[in-house]
Amino acid sequence: MTISLLVGAVVVLAAVYISWRAGRLDRMHIRLETARAALDAALISRAAVCLELAASHVLDPATSLVLAAATHEARAAGPEEREHAESDLSRTIRAVMDQERFRERLAETPEGTALMGELDTAVTKVIYSRRFYNNAVEVTRRAQRRWLARTLRLAGHTDPPSYFEIDDAEPASFALQA
Repeated sequence: MTISLLVGAVVVLAAVYISWRAGRLDRMHIRLETARAALDAALISRAAVCLELAASHVLDPATSLVLAAATHEARAAGPEEREHAESDLSRTIRAVMDQERFRERLAETPEGTALMGELDTAVTKVIYSRRFYNNAVEVTRRAQRRWLARTLRLAGHTDPPSYFEIDDAEPASFALQA
C-alpha cells in the first residue's frame, strides 16, 4: 500500500512537472510570436517614416530617390530576402543621416525637425525590437533543446525559431546628438 502511494505520488508529480514545462514552452512561443509582431511593426514604422522623409522635399532629389528605393525594396522583399533588404535600408539611413550638417539642414525646415524625431524614434525601436526578438529566440531554442522537451516532443514538430539578423547599427549622428 505504501509503495503504491509513493509510486502514485511520483507519477502525479512527474505529470505536473511535465505539464508545467509544456505550458512554459507554449508561453515562450507566444512571447516569440509577440516579439516578432513588434519587430515587424517597428520595421514597418521605420519604412513609413523613411518614405515620408523621402517625399517631404526636405532632402535633395538624389538622396530622396535613394532612400525611397531602399525603403521600397525593404517593404517588397519576401521572407528570404527581407533581412538583406532591411540591412540595406539601415545602411541607407546611416548614409543619409551621417551627411555633413544633415541635422542642421533638416532643422531649418518646419517639418524637418518632426521628421528627424520620428526617424530617430523609429530607428531606435527597430534596434530594441530586434534585440528583444533575438533574445526570445535564444530562450525558446534553449528550452526546446532540453532533454525533456526533445524526448517528449513538448514543442511538437515545430522547427527551432530563427534569429533576425540585420545591420541595424545607429547612425554616427546619434552619438553627436546625445
